[in-house]
Amino acid sequence: MTTPESDLPAGASRYGAPEGGPDRDGSRRGRQVDALAVLSFVALGFWVTARLWLDPRNGVRDNRSDQSQFEWMMAHGARVLTHFAYPFTSDQMNVPDGVNLMANTSVLSVSLPMTPVTLLFGPRTSFLLFLTFGMIATGVAWYFLLSRVLVRSRGPAWLGAAFCAFGPAMVSHANAHPNIVSQFVVPLIIWRTLRLVEPGRWLRNGVLLALVIVWQAFLNLEILLMTAIGLGVVVAALAIGRRETRRHARTFLAGLGVAAAVAFVLLAYPLYVQFFGPGAYQGLSRLIRGYSSDLASFVAYSRESLAGNPRTAEHLAKNPTEENSFFGWALVVLVFALVWWLRRSVVVLGLTVLGLLFAILSLGREVIFDGRETGIPSLWAPLEDLPILHSVVPTRWALAITPIIGLLLAYGAEQARALAARHPVARPQIRFATVTVLTMALLPILPTPLPATRFDPIPQFVTSGAWRAYTSGGRSVVTLPLPDTNYAEPLRWSAATRLDMPLARGYFLGPDTRPRSKERGVALFSAPFRPTSSFFDTIRRTGAVPPITPQSRVNAVDDLRYWRAGVVILGPHRHADALRRGMTELTGIRPFFDGGVWVWDVRSLTD
Repeated sequence: MTTPESDLPAGASRYGAPEGGPDRDGSRRGRQVDALAVLSFVALGFWVTARLWLDPRNGVRDNRSDQSQFEWMMAHGARVLTHFAYPFTSDQMNVPDGVNLMANTSVLSVSLPMTPVTLLFGPRTSFLLFLTFGMIATGVAWYFLLSRVLVRSRGPAWLGAAFCAFGPAMVSHANAHPNIVSQFVVPLIIWRTLRLVEPGRWLRNGVLLALVIVWQAFLNLEILLMTAIGLGVVVAALAIGRRETRRHARTFLAGLGVAAAVAFVLLAYPLYVQFFGPGAYQGLSRLIRGYSSDLASFVAYSRESLAGNPRTAEHLAKNPTEENSFFGWALVVLVFALVWWLRRSVVVLGLTVLGLLFAILSLGREVIFDGRETGIPSLWAPLEDLPILHSVVPTRWALAITPIIGLLLAYGAEQARALAARHPVARPQIRFATVTVLTMALLPILPTPLPATRFDPIPQFVTSGAWRAYTSGGRSVVTLPLPDTNYAEPLRWSAATRLDMPLARGYFLGPDTRPRSKERGVALFSAPFRPTSSFFDTIRRTGAVPPITPQSRVNAVDDLRYWRAGVVILGPHRHADALRRGMTELTGIRPFFDGGVWVWDVRSLTD
């Protein structure tokens, strides 16, 4: 599926192979520029996560629960190799029902190879390395794809790659979403897709494409879906726009068929577990599917950008981690100008259509402008209940616009470079104009270091293994409050024990199994509430102990038996006194303080 050079932006390569040019050779100078590019991405990665590295007690301020969950996932990957644990589900959280990890962000493609780091330095370090080097690797991968395949020069390639890896949406997701900022496989998928047109290598190239698809599937399926749609639109645009591109259709389709077949064989069982195994769910709740992009947010600045303002961004996004569409007005103007300038390129037109499609889908079921409902339905409204799509958070479609803008920036910078080369007399003016325009558009969105907060140390009762005396015979540890989306600290505790400490409930996506629920089968961000977990959730939110009745005490014993509880523990919490009083009055058992936690031995109630 190739195109003639005239149909591509200046510098685009015909077959995905490097072309000659002053910045594309293998000279010493070229290698030095490559090294500087990689070092710049390393510097940016550590700049964004600096506050997390400087103090080992720090964690992300705006998404503590997800950091705890990913530390647990990193420990699970290590447990798969050290204990030969089943990789796709786990019974070490949400005892006795367990968790479907394929239906959650298990990140096995990273947690498995990072097992040595997790075992030697702990899950926090492996999480932080995953987060930091995920962004760095994304920048590096885009840089080499752009500089070796899509444009001729390293400067424009660096510009596009830097935006792809460190744009506002990516830095927003760096608030404890390492699986989303780690998009280094996406350029590999694009590269291997382009190679499908090579004559006589359809089998080899198809298998290689399948392998990188599988790699991405165990990193983040949402990103894989968006990549597949994006490639489909661009390839279709090339096929429609130029007759010459259809000459290699047979080779391309043969390789694509091989990739689909091999990927299906390798992913069939894991996907079966995800969609039909125990703990599978049928899409997200309507509340979560209501997370959409505010139309006004596209010209606003993210709170993690240099020009950002938390007060301005707060009412335009559901939370600081989902600022997917905050590009700023100056960059939006530049993008429209680039599209007009490069409008004769089929690739640019395909990217433009794709970007507009993703922007419209991200608006959700109803267009919201500046925090107000407009009553105007969006394209997403008739699509949101379709299989697979009902598991997509609408605002994340806007995340896919980031690499599109990165490509447009690279193509535009290369076109300006070519223009300067053709007009040496006006070269200083062209370079000055280019630098000025890019500075005006990109300076306001430069990333700032992620805000951090102090995490409480893991209690000695957990790290010393004192809990083991209470969990023999398949018993679990019940924490107060019980873990869920709002309080996930116990997942960090379990991760520190290499998941040896089994937890009742947890923070994960699991099906709503309540008989009278209007959304039975859709995903909840924990197990359905039981009377006792609701009791302690009320204390967590209000600091007040609800009235305790005889039925409350009966429910407590029933729930402790359901959870197979051997011990109940209470660590540091702002409402610790109320939580302790509530548990004591429910069970009649006096706690004792050991290793930084209050301990209730409840085995006498659950035998």
